[in-house]
Amino acid sequence: MSTLIAISGLGIISLLLEIFNLRKVLVPVVLLGLIAILGMGVTEFYLGEAFIEADKYNMVKNTGFSQAFSILFIVLAILAITMSPKFYQQNFVKIADYISLKVFMLAGAVAMVSFGNFAMFFIGLEVLSICAYTLAASNPKSERSNEAGMKYFIMGAFASSFILFGIALIYGAIGSFDISAIANATSQAVSLPVWFHIGFIMLTVGLMFKASVVPFHFWAPDVYEGSPTLVTAMMSTLVKVAAIAALFKVISILSVAVTPSYQIVLIVLSILTMTVGNLTAMKQRNIKRMMAYSGISHAGFMMMTLLAVGSSANAVLYYASAYSLAGIAAFAVILGVCRGKENEDISHFFGLRKHQPLMVAVLAFAMLSLSGIPIFAGFFAKLFVFEQMLQAGHIILVLFGILNSAMAVYYYLGVANVMITKESESEEKLRIPFEYKAVAITAICLNILLGIFPSLIMGLNL
Repeated sequence: MSTLIAISGLGIISLLLEIFNLRKVLVPVVLLGLIAILGMGVTEFYLGEAFIEADKYNMVKNTGFSQAFSILFIVLAILAITMSPKFYQQNFVKIADYISLKVFMLAGAVAMVSFGNFAMFFIGLEVLSICAYTLAASNPKSERSNEAGMKYFIMGAFASSFILFGIALIYGAIGSFDISAIANATSQAVSLPVWFHIGFIMLTVGLMFKASVVPFHFWAPDVYEGSPTLVTAMMSTLVKVAAIAALFKVISILSVAVTPSYQIVLIVLSILTMTVGNLTAMKQRNIKRMMAYSGISHAGFMMMTLLAVGSSANAVLYYASAYSLAGIAAFAVILGVCRGKENEDISHFFGLRKHQPLMVAVLAFAMLSLSGIPIFAGFFAKLFVFEQMLQAGHIILVLFGILNSAMAVYYYLGVANVMITKESESEEKLRIPFEYKAVAITAICLNILLGIFPSLIMGLNL
């Protein structure tokens, strides 16, 4: 509760700073606030209790799972907001709008994993979604940005209607939005009405839309490509991970509805998501579209954990952390290389070794992590997920996971290859802002740290 209140208050403060024309101190104040909230969240996690527990209606429920994911979300927000002043320097007069939307997006993500009541879950989902729609269309002079915002809004509203209808059906079957009441009712009921199962399916399908799981993924490449690159970075990491974490929590709460048939559907969707994402990524020339399809394939890997929600909370958190940190590092380099250019074509990365060898190393490391190569966290993330699937007896998923990991190496290392072996089409010296470099190096160092010390997450009590 205290984390959510603090983040929401920080969002309001960022708007007040705009009213008093204090834009120059806005980003430092927000970053300091987020760092303080991060410290508070870590302290609460290890103390095992929240500083503020005034919620007698159980709207927000602090657990190890929700607090750990909230900490990850805050770290991702800090990294994204650090790059904001340089990214928005041409439109600095609106910096408060962009920053406050990112902060409120963070609040929505925290609410999505901290809910104790499905009403709070839906509020958090809509706060996150509306901020994302607005940011996707935040470049009004760009047709691609306008198109991305409209597509994202239409598909997101469609997914939200599924989720809302699903929650309504579950309420009709149980008579409560409270997750504790629902858990008690489902554990004691001999049989549940058919609309409970229909509501569960609609709710999970809506969240799969948000996480861009095949066959609900078709909006993602166009939206990712058309949105401003910094917004794409947040959608690819924060938004996707929040949707997966919320889906994991929903399935753990409503586990009574996970029938053998539903498990088969999850297995098929996981395989399709990994395979379609990787096969399509191989053909992309635009690196943002490639990252979009890459994110789809990683959603397939994270979906495996839904088949063992009782034992894989640490695995899904570790995978989400490894994927997100590598993604942020990659997007920081993409932001620097494609700065001032009309698109994000792979040709912009030709010969990058001559101009920015450090950024070549960071992007190569990020790609190695995403493809699952030791010593990076991406390797252990896949290893832990595969271990969970072997223990659950889903050998077929492990086989497809290994096959898809091998496929992914082709296009991930293809990016590293063109940076090193191809000659640049321009002799103009490339300058990458310090903020982008700092975020890229910090994110990849955190990724490597998790790879060397996986017990930092796998040893947590979630």
